[in-house]
Amino acid sequence: MAYTTGDPETIKPEMAVQIRIWRVDEGFSWRAVAQAASDLWGSEYGSNQLYGEDLCVAAAKVLGEDPSREPWN
Repeated sequence: MAYTTGDPETIKPEMAVQIRIWRVDEGFSWRAVAQAASDLWGSEYGSNQLYGEDLCVAAAKVLGEDPSREPWN
């Protein structure tokens, strides 16, 4: 499977908010974030853990937050 990271340039603010809700408010794992994003936005990555992590990092950056600190990690 070809793999590309969640690029902040492609994450819209509305998407970042949804990803934050999944990860922070609902406590989704990176795999669960990846699957939810794949289901909602039609990604080919399914529940790929690396994809979920990259989405969370990109979303945090779009929202001006540090992805390595609370509440993201």
